[in-house]
Amino acid sequence: MDLEGLDPNRMPVHVACVMDGNGRWATKRGLPRTEGHRAGEEALFDAICGALELGLDWFTVYAFSTENWRRPADEVRFLLSVIADQLLLRRRAELNEMGVRIRFIGRRDWRVPKGVLKRMDESAEMTKHNRKMTFTVAFNYGGRAEIVDAVKALIDDGVPSRKVDIGAIKKRMYAPDMPDPDLVIRTSGEFRLSNFLIWEVAYSELVFTDVLWPDFRREHLAEAIREFQRRDRRFGGTRSGDREGAVEGDSDLAP
Repeated sequence: MDLEGLDPNRMPVHVACVMDGNGRWATKRGLPRTEGHRAGEEALFDAICGALELGLDWFTVYAFSTENWRRPADEVRFLLSVIADQLLLRRRAELNEMGVRIRFIGRRDWRVPKGVLKRMDESAEMTKHNRKMTFTVAFNYGGRAEIVDAVKALIDDGVPSRKVDIGAIKKRMYAPDMPDPDLVIRTSGEFRLSNFLIWEVAYSELVFTDVLWPDFRREHLAEAIREFQRRDRRFGGTRSGDREGAVEGDSDLAP
């Protein structure tokens, strides 16, 4: 990977990706949409390797949304197979050897097959002591659902309204120890977040690329980080690096 032009002292701590374009990639080639998902798994592994090479601490991907259940049943079954059989079974040993901690965020409801949940738990347990990089998979995930679940937890915990602040809500998000993304990348030329980490991306830099996800490689990740480093992040303040406003009212859980 070409690291020219990258400032090692200004690397993002956390990069998140909306992996989009698998179906269009396959359609352009006259292939079933499922082949796009298969090719997307290869792209993901290369991106993970690139994230490690770049020294990222956190790398998060949007693998399956709460809305994806509306897709044709055959495609949903294939997506679940790719996640369970290829990523969580075939790749997890390699990721473990590379020092990657695998974690998941999202709802564990009746729609998720027990076999998939089992492999998710096995992967998280196998890699829980790794610290070279945390790879988080947003699975059966929706940003609005996450906020709803956090509010429900506040109510269940009996938190009075006067004590509800940013810190109280963050504490009840799916991964309260996960730092907010510095950079969010979306592929395939779409300019929206599609309900991905909508609480966490309040101050994230957004980079959109026309590259379809199956064609995405570590070089594209590096280029997105170059774009990130060209920007002046103010966080509501007057100079780059001034996080005042980004954490107003937050607790010591703030990244």
